[in-house]
Amino acid sequence: MTNIDPAEGARVYDLDRSYVFHSWSAQKALKPMCIAGAEGSYFWDYDGNRFLDFSSQLVNVNIGHQHPKVVAAIQEQAGKLATVAPQHANDKRGEAAQRIVELAGGKADKIFFTNGGADAIENAIRMARLHTHKHKILSAYRSYHGNTGSAIQATGDPRRWPNEYAAQQVHFFGPYLYRSEFWSSTPEQESERALTHLEHVIQFEGPGTIGAVLLETVVGTAGVLVPPPGYLEGVRALCDKYGILMILDETMSGFGRTGKWFAYQNWNVEPDLVVFAKGSNSGYVPVGGVIISAEVAATFDEKVFPGGLTYSGHPLAAASIVASIDAMKEEKIIENAAAIGENILGPGLRALAEKHPVIGEVRGLGVFWALDLVTNRETREPLAPYGGTSQAMTDLTTECKKRGLMPFANFNRMHVVPPCVVTEEEALAGLEIIDQAFTVIDSYYQG
Repeated sequence: MTNIDPAEGARVYDLDRSYVFHSWSAQKALKPMCIAGAEGSYFWDYDGNRFLDFSSQLVNVNIGHQHPKVVAAIQEQAGKLATVAPQHANDKRGEAAQRIVELAGGKADKIFFTNGGADAIENAIRMARLHTHKHKILSAYRSYHGNTGSAIQATGDPRRWPNEYAAQQVHFFGPYLYRSEFWSSTPEQESERALTHLEHVIQFEGPGTIGAVLLETVVGTAGVLVPPPGYLEGVRALCDKYGILMILDETMSGFGRTGKWFAYQNWNVEPDLVVFAKGSNSGYVPVGGVIISAEVAATFDEKVFPGGLTYSGHPLAAASIVASIDAMKEEKIIENAAAIGENILGPGLRALAEKHPVIGEVRGLGVFWALDLVTNRETREPLAPYGGTSQAMTDLTTECKKRGLMPFANFNRMHVVPPCVVTEEEALAGLEIIDQAFTVIDSYYQG
């Protein structure tokens, strides 16, 4: 570990609390952890406390912290061409776009680069509306798509409520068998009934008014909800039936998180537009983008696309994407994520559910897992309310941190989302810490 210096940590803390305004927070109560350094699956503070990163920060450090090949690529690009206006071509932007198109395959044809996932959603929605000449966008209640105008309106979770200023967004219920809105008892039934519900929403909203259905391929922040068999293929069929575009948001699930380059490649489906961001370069430089099908791209061959960003395809970001993709291929990082999920995390988390009654359900793929936590398995009463937290959840995160693991918790769920480079030893160590933490909070179970 480097940069261990409590005095410097105190200075960093004072600077933050004096001058920095934090997102999604009431400012006075904040006590941020001050990070001194990171490497691989770990990061540490100025006091020398080291944490196994089972949050991947915001589920984005897929390639791990400080990967030397990505850092070197950014350094090399900074010395060659640190920035350039987006109307000019540069080698790394073209190479990054080529690599992403080739990985996506299918309908993928062009890449529009953005600064992150939210503005990628904005531009995907804009493309869909201009291509179809239809204004409404359908999205799920259990979703998160970003904090800008249309993106936050498309979001389903409570962060939408104080930010509802955009128009023409309609929500529907996606599949979630454990807490089914459709009284389903099997995955197949949940898929069928969720598709019937979506078709009814399309019919009642008017197919001639709907430009796109927007979905997270695997729902992320709202619970790592893996779609049941046939659901994504069914959405694709409904979109084709009614002349609607299918937009898949892979901001969180893309670039190895589910054990595939893109999460939709786990199913037999080809979207019209795909949004990516975090995982493409693990957030080393802010970046996002839209993978555009040939059909949609052709709309703007002669017609001006009315959108752009100063930093679209920024050379440092593009160089980091190229280096990340190449390293993931060379080091078989995607394969590692799939194997860790199948051999370690999946079996290990299911074993913990057998041991700890507060774990109501385990679900996930690759290095993308969630534990649905309950006070009673029969009633499935959540361990924390929707949109809120509880002492039990606070204790759970506290116990994990005390033992050197950084968890990702949201409402009544604990997400288990280490980097795609996590080793078997690290994954097993993380499971052991989680086991210890749940032993402490089992007392909250009331069933």
